[in-house]
This record gives sequence, structure tokens and C-alpha cells, in this order.
Amino acid sequence: MLILQCPCCGVEAEETEFAGGGQAHLTRETVGASEENFEAYLFMRENPKGVHFERWRHANGCGKWFHAARCTVTLEVFGTYSAQTTRPPNEICDKITARRPGWSLKDWGSGKFA
Repeated sequence: MLILQCPCCGVEAEETEFAGGGQAHLTRETVGASEENFEAYLFMRENPKGVHFERWRHANGCGKWFHAARCTVTLEVFGTYSAQTTRPPNEICDKITARRPGWSLKDWGSGKFA
């Protein structure tokens, strides 16, 4: 069972209290985008085996959106943080590298944070 903590209200609960919202840190394509970029925005997502950054909503609580860093293999949650951030906090990245030696933020999402 996946246990998440909402960074907005502080409640820690099972994943059934939350609603998943897909991959975090996407760049939204808008008017003027090429068809290829808009198609990639709509349909192409990272689906890694290992560390993944996701959007979640505290559906049965405060209703706010947030991001979570977790391992898709072990369901280990490295931390949760505000959805208003453009990149994962350093504390969470440090926690991931401590548990996954050799992992780097630039390894995720084709180096989008490098």
C-alpha cells in the first residue's frame, strides 16, 4: 500500500484518499506550438522502472494538488512537495541519491532539469 503525506494540510494517509494525476513537471504546450510538440504534450509520458515524479490530489481531504517522488518498483515514497514548484526540492533529490547511489535528477525525464 502506498502511503502519502499531503504537504498542504499535513495529513498522512493511504493512496485511496488521494487521486493520481499523472507525471509531474510537464511543460504545457499552447497556441503556436507545433503539431509534434502538442501531440507529445498530450500523449507522451515517462513510464520509468524506478524513480518517478507524479502529481497527486488530496481528493478526500483539502483538495489541493501536490507532487510526489516515489519508486515505481518498491512503492517507496521519497517525499511530497508543492505542485507550484518547477523542479523537485534538493532535499528530496538528496534522499533519492542516498537510497539509489548513482541516480541523478538529469537521469529522469531526458535531462529536463539539467
